[in-house]
Amino acid sequence: MVALIAFASGLVFGLGLIVSGMANPAKVLGFLDIAGDWDPSLAFVMGGAVLVTAAGFALLRRKSASLSGEPLRWPTATRVDARLALGSLAFGSGWGLAGFCPGPALVAAAAGVPDALIFVAAMIAGMAIFSVIEKIRQR
Repeated sequence: MVALIAFASGLVFGLGLIVSGMANPAKVLGFLDIAGDWDPSLAFVMGGAVLVTAAGFALLRRKSASLSGEPLRWPTATRVDARLALGSLAFGSGWGLAGFCPGPALVAAAAGVPDALIFVAAMIAGMAIFSVIEKIRQR
């Protein structure tokens, strides 16, 4: 049941990315180009997502388990450190250069968009490199 709920949630999320234009790198780059021909439409998509998420979190804070019965695990980290700042910088730079972030890239790759396929391959390589570095770091 949990896998079915996860699949349905991912499907709805992916469809939302397509409908909102967030899987289209040209639209995303237009949003990020604040000094040029700026397209503010994705700000409304992001603002709507933040409002829905905030409402959902407010409701879930009163619960101990999800609708599927899984325990809710809330983040405990509250400190902004160098790793968070550098990771955010890398994420934002990649998003600005490619016009993709991970979710929309997976949606576009599934649709066979060549640039998205390259981005996803690079993303997987980056995740593998990070994993190796973390294992070395922990020793």
